[in-house]
Amino acid sequence: MTVTLYDCATAPSPRRARILLAEKGVVHDTVPIDLRQGEHFSEPFRRINPQCTVPALVTEEGPVLTDNAAIAAYLEARYPEPPLQGITALEKAEVAHWHWRAEFEGLLAIAEALRNSSPAMANRALPGPVNYPQIPALAERGIARLQQFLVDLNQHLDGREFIATERFSLADITAVVAVDFARVIKQKPDERHPHVLRWRAAMGQRASVGL
Repeated sequence: MTVTLYDCATAPSPRRARILLAEKGVVHDTVPIDLRQGEHFSEPFRRINPQCTVPALVTEEGPVLTDNAAIAAYLEARYPEPPLQGITALEKAEVAHWHWRAEFEGLLAIAEALRNSSPAMANRALPGPVNYPQIPALAERGIARLQQFLVDLNQHLDGREFIATERFSLADITAVVAVDFARVIKQKPDERHPHVLRWRAAMGQRASVGL
């Protein structure tokens, strides 16, 4: 059975899956889902993923994985080369730590700011099939959290080529998507974050990051 990715070219979460699939060299089909038109809430897509979110990955074995955590775990086990979640026990811990920080302090902070401030997302403060009202104070907090993450990431990258271990990893994938997506809340690294800028420029040399 062919691996199939349900994708949206403009959203950060499926971009993480695209980069991961490219780094693993996994040949797959792509089905675009138009989030702007609400296609993720359609009955056909609800049958694919009842959580109404992308990405969703149809595996070779048949079951559908409906979040990035499951997709990353599956691809690392199913296609172990190149290893993107560390090799030794300590490497795996380091990648997991920085991946969690990039997701929680980076991507989720951006989502917190965007979803609680954008008029287009009124009553859509959280993804998924259930509506939740916006809380404007959370938008302010999200921006502050992201700004602190950029400071911390810059300090960490001083003298480092990659975020975790001595090679490209899942932590780099999630962080680069977060840094790029920050533009939606008018945030980006600048002269205060020279190591982040250097790292991002190097990441741009990878074909997968351009996907």
